Formats: sequence, structure tokens, C-alpha cells
Amino acid sequence: MPGYILTGAPGAGKTAVLRQLEINGHVVVEEAATDVIALDSALGREEPRHDNTFIDRIVTLQRRRQNAVRAAASTIVFYDRSPVCTLALSRYLGLATSPLLAREVDRVVAEGVYETTVCFVRNQGFVRATAARRISFEDSLVFEQVHERTYRDLGFHLVDVPAGPLTDRVALVQRVVA
Repeated sequence: MPGYILTGAPGAGKTAVLRQLEINGHVVVEEAATDVIALDSALGREEPRHDNTFIDRIVTLQRRRQNAVRAAASTIVFYDRSPVCTLALSRYLGLATSPLLAREVDRVVAEGVYETTVCFVRNQGFVRATAARRISFEDSLVFEQVHERTYRDLGFHLVDVPAGPLTDRVALVQRVVA
């Protein structure tokens, strides 16, 4: 079962692309960071990234979701982000790479958990703030560069999914995996 990562900066439109892929019949594995942030917010933790367990909680949830779908899926799977994204987030936040994160990145690369071709959804020229997404457009551009560099440094091949109509973006992703 091939697993393809769909990634990019916050607010780039990954979720819309993934929802359409899911409606088209593909298996989609949700990202973990947004859910960890949302839970922290519900628990009254306003700045979860300052908690030294933040990154490891993301990694743990990602692994659980990955394992659940790998056991059940026999078709193409799209992953909304990966541990490589979590490594990029850690670097962007200026955090030291936790041992758990380092092991998980090493594992997914060594085991070929994901295809090496990654769909990199580019920014749309703006970012809409949400409860979990509180990054400015300017900061999202910096994060996009860190994100891209992290993937390339680990040997992944990025296919740009440029800004544009949703149908065009989805069609490009589907051509990449065909």
C-alpha cells in the first residue's frame, strides 16, 4: 500500500485537497499537530509549544494513526503531514530534536514507510487564522522554507502543488500518484 505525504505551510490548503481526495475514494490519515493543539486549547493550555512534551505527543499520535491505517488499507493512502513535518516544526520553533522524534524520523526513512515523492502544497498568498493556526502569512513563508529544506535534506523528492483552483490541485496530486 503506497503512502504519500501531502504537506506544506499552515494555511496552504492541504485540508481542502485532502477532503476532495477522500471524497474521491482515497484513504486519508489526518495530521496530528492540529489535534494536539486543539486538545491543549480545550484544556486551557494557551501556548502548548512551550510544553516539553508537545512534539513527542504529536509524534506519538502520528505513529498511532499510521499504524492503524497500515493494518487496514490496501490502496493508496494520503498522509496529512508526517514525522518529517514534525521535525520541521521543531526546527522552526527552535526546539532541540527530541530522542523520540529523531528515532521516528529515522524509522520512517529507513523502513520506507512513505513514498519518497511528496506533494508539497504551496501557500496561497494568505493565511486564515484559526484556533489552532495562529501564524502570520510572513511567518508561514519562513516555516515553508524550513519545511522544504527538512524534506530535501532527508532525500525526499518534492512535487510542487501550486496555488490555484482546488480541482487543479487535486488533479495534480492524483497524476503524481497514478
